[in-house]
Amino acid sequence: MTATRGTRALLGVLFLAAATVGAWLLWLGWDDEYTVDAQTGATSGPYDPWQVIGCVLTLVLLAALAGARLSPWLVAPVMTVAFTAVWSWRAASTDDSGLWVVGGILVLVGMAAGSTLVSLAARRLSRRRLGGRPG
Repeated sequence: MTATRGTRALLGVLFLAAATVGAWLLWLGWDDEYTVDAQTGATSGPYDPWQVIGCVLTLVLLAALAGARLSPWLVAPVMTVAFTAVWSWRAASTDDSGLWVVGGILVLVGMAAGSTLVSLAARRLSRRRLGGRPG
């Protein structure tokens, strides 16, 4: 029995959503402690730069791989919604100030822009590599 194109797309979308949430869990989901500088009293965190860089690189890889196999117009919304939802869920549960909404909007815009650009570029490159037309 062969899977139809729609079934493959649905499975790809479900896998992509799970992998996107997995990237958040792997890099950011486990860290919820802030660091306070003893001299200045300044608070930073909860994420270290290496965690954010690792998460971004993982998401870029996911968007590129998915963009080569699925429509970028599926990849971008799936990744954006999945990552923004899981990030916002955690942020909302740990923030009493309500500023998590601002962060959530920034995550949403960044994910939308990044996943769209990367998946479109991957689609274009994969089509060229396969000898298809560039679009």
